Amino acid sequence: MAPGCQKDSRHSRISPETLYLMRTIFHLIAAALLGCAAIVAIATPSLADVFELRTYTTNEGKLDALNARFRDHTLKLFEKHGIESVGYWVPTDEEKSKNTLIYIIKHKSRDAAKESWKAFVSDPEWKKVAEDSQKDGQILAKAPESVYMDAADYSTTWENGATGDSGVFELRIYKAAEGKLEKLDARFRDHTIKIFARHGMKSVGYWHPSDEPDSKDTLIYIIRHDNSEAAKASWKAFGADPEWQKAAKESGVGKLAKAPESTYMKATDYSRIQ
Repeated sequence: MAPGCQKDSRHSRISPETLYLMRTIFHLIAAALLGCAAIVAIATPSLADVFELRTYTTNEGKLDALNARFRDHTLKLFEKHGIESVGYWVPTDEEKSKNTLIYIIKHKSRDAAKESWKAFVSDPEWKKVAEDSQKDGQILAKAPESVYMDAADYSTTWENGATGDSGVFELRIYKAAEGKLEKLDARFRDHTIKIFARHGMKSVGYWHPSDEPDSKDTLIYIIRHDNSEAAKASWKAFGADPEWQKAAKESGVGKLAKAPESTYMKATDYSRIQ
């Protein structure tokens, strides 16, 4: 050992009392730091995604032009400005199939949605696309309808199956009686979705409108059937299912405030959901 580096046992040994004190201080500091982390986590919760259901009505003969604009330009520009495309559909109803596009997009938050739309409409590329696509006449017959939505806690994650089939989607809107929305949610969460699957109805997603008054009483959801004939057969079997009848009776939901709204739809060729 080099001179001046001799080990002095009097100074290298730590007494049990000192070691205990050091450990106590360490644990107190760690607990304080963990407490601060918990406070920060509570004070700054993560922002939930916000969905937007939009309905476009075109002037006569302009639906193909609208679909072409979405397929070739709009989806790319949405992505550029932080808007995530979820699904795009055209109603199967003979009249609406000629002039209606229904789609759902997703934003990081309501504030993000505001900023994304602002950036989108002011984008020079979008302005040129909008102008070029309407040289032969205005595409939309009226302003788009928009409903911001939050996913229900039981909403499913959709996975595409085989493509190229004749699948039919169904958009349904329920308006519960006053004070009954939570019971309606419980019925879907605990019973309905499982029974849907039993009878060949695949759940795509379940949402509540974000804004009052509809946020207090409205459920919006989309399911998928193999085809229109299968849809009829599935609903018939669902209504006659003893488990459903028991769940409906015991749920406390009672009668809805009005009859459900139902729109059958086909996915567009550029829709992520098929």
